[in-house]
Amino acid sequence: MGLLSLVTGKAGSSGFGSASTAEEVAQGINASNLTAIVTGGASGIGAETVRVLALRGAHVIIGVRNVDAGKAVKDDILRQTKGARVDVLPLDLSSMESVKKFANDFHALNLPLNILINNAGVMFCPFKLSEDGLEMHFATNHVGHFLLTNLLLDNMKKTAKETGVEGRVVNLSSVAHFLTYDEGIQFNRINDESGYSDKKAYGQSKLANILHAKELSRRLKEEGANVTANSVHPGFIMTSLMRHSMNLMRFLNFFSRFLWKSVPQGAATTCYVALHPDLKGVGGKYFDDCNEVNPSLFAQDKDLAMKLWDFSMRLIK
Repeated sequence: MGLLSLVTGKAGSSGFGSASTAEEVAQGINASNLTAIVTGGASGIGAETVRVLALRGAHVIIGVRNVDAGKAVKDDILRQTKGARVDVLPLDLSSMESVKKFANDFHALNLPLNILINNAGVMFCPFKLSEDGLEMHFATNHVGHFLLTNLLLDNMKKTAKETGVEGRVVNLSSVAHFLTYDEGIQFNRINDESGYSDKKAYGQSKLANILHAKELSRRLKEEGANVTANSVHPGFIMTSLMRHSMNLMRFLNFFSRFLWKSVPQGAATTCYVALHPDLKGVGGKYFDDCNEVNPSLFAQDKDLAMKLWDFSMRLIK
């Protein structure tokens, strides 16, 4: 969209821009026939995404590590929106066992699935390995969502086939995917503490989110499934995700206030890509400020996307 559009809020070709809110982009959309899962929906833009989807009538399942926080979001939405349908299930994306349990718990509800929003994540955290032995950014932001998507995809395909309603997978990435390691994805050094950079590790995981959506989209199209997959950059929003670098974020916010969004604005691109009818049939794209933009060269690399897919499949198996 460009810096000028970001600063002014000028709308792009979609009719929306950086100043648009999640409620605005979903205005007039009836989602009462849709079931959606939002990971990390207990705070920040995740909670706002849940609220707006529920406001438009969707049945929303929040997958969240802090179940009490998820229930608080649910209760708040139910107070605001009469007849809203929101449920909460425990989910720790850094644990493959937890991801599998969440998928089993969801399947036990015997619900259809139209929308999967892979929203949760960690950011700029100190070096740490997950219980599965993977660097925490890569484990939580990419591998957990990759596994979750794989476990839920058959349900999404079945739902789309039986209802005729297109399914949508939305991966939350970030413009930070431009700042990654020299080779893009360090396949042979994912867990290398000696060369660890919290900024590059985060960027690597966000690059993986885009490549995942890109390769998933290619496979879905090849299969003829009525499901799309895209990735989004929500914008710069001051949320608890930044807790490991809060002082730095406050410093940057002080000197660049015009670049930062409110939480309702930050959730807009996610809701646009998940709900808007103009994106019917659109897959494998990257969106910023509710408009399609070009990601980094690494993120456009089809061979890298396929290599990451194969690598990720080995990890989850």
